[in-house]
This record gives sequence, C-alpha cells and structure tokens, in this order.
Amino acid sequence: MMNLEVLTNNPYQENTYILWDETKECVIIDPGMYTADEQNAVVNYIKDNNLKPVLLLNTHCHIDHVFGNKFIYDQYGLKPQFHKGELQLLHAVPSYAPQQGFRYELSPDPEVFLSESETINFGNTVLEIIFAPGHSPAHLCFYNKADAILIGGDVLFKGSIGRTDLPGGNHETLINSIKSQLFTLPEDVKVYPGHGPFTTIAFEKSFNPFFNS
Repeated sequence: MMNLEVLTNNPYQENTYILWDETKECVIIDPGMYTADEQNAVVNYIKDNNLKPVLLLNTHCHIDHVFGNKFIYDQYGLKPQFHKGELQLLHAVPSYAPQQGFRYELSPDPEVFLSESETINFGNTVLEIIFAPGHSPAHLCFYNKADAILIGGDVLFKGSIGRTDLPGGNHETLINSIKSQLFTLPEDVKVYPGHGPFTTIAFEKSFNPFFNS
C-alpha cells in the first residue's frame, strides 16, 4: 500500500508530496520548499519514517514547483525527472525569479526525461504517467492505480482548473486533457493537486463549474 504525505510550501502554498510504501523507498514530487523550516520539515519527515529517497519528480517546471529541486539534489543526490517539453520552463526560472522578489537556487537538469506514457517503479509501487498539457506545455500527472490516487499537479483543482495565462498555457488544451485523460479514470480516484485540498474524479465531473456551467 502506498502512503502519501503532503507538505505545503512557499508563498504560493504549493503542495509537495512524499510517496512511500512498506519497502521504505520514497519518491519526492514537486519540492516547493523555500525556507529553511520548509526544507527541515521534508528532511525530518523522511528521517522520522526511516525513508530512502530514490526519485525526484516534477509534474511541471513553474517556479513554485521547483524551488526545492537543488536542495533535494544536494541532500539526496537526486536529479529531477520530468518531460523534456518542460525544460525551457525550468531554464526560464532564473531570469524571472528575481523580478518576482524570489531567491532561487539553480535546479540541476535531468539525466533522465520522462515520456508521455510509461510507468515509474519504486519499492513495490507503480506510478503510471498521464500526459496532461494545457497549464504548461508538457505537464505530467502520476497515477497509482492500486490505491486510486492521482498526483495531479496544476491540472485539476477542487472546483477549478489550472490557469492557462502563463507561457506555454492553453485553455482548450487543458480542458481536453482533463476530459480525455483524467475524467476517464475511475470516479473514486482521489486527485491530489499542486495547490489546495484533494478532490475526486466523481466530484469534479459532477460539480466543477468549468464542466458543468
């Protein structure tokens, strides 16, 4: 069984996820830690649960989701993995971070890029990749079928969707991604987004105003 911990970080209130199972291997997704306290919370959680970090994954590469990439690399030797279509976004962060008043430690580039459809294995757990662009050019979601959990990044929120006014965003593409990639999942799947509380596929199909106006 997969365990999930969410830690909310940085001024954008971004959700960082730690996934782990009975083998104690863990995956860190979208490390948004900005302050020393936020960094310590991640390290202490991993230490207190005797976890072994084996993968660093990014759903996409907007600044709030990659603040902590360098810290995780320094701490555990893990380089991020994401779709190659997000690399340009990652490389743009150093130019706009100071303009927004943020300190940014340069993320390492991936040695391994993720494809639009493959599986990721750690411990006894399998994550299926779901390609869901629209909020960003090559956004990925990570789906654990066995436990009906989707790490959704900034695609689908409780009662809302990801913004599409940032570089690489496209509203029509995002709507299509949600309808064709997420709303085809079982209705009991819990969606853990990049910001805010979790939701379910059933709830969003029935009540999300972007699809029920």
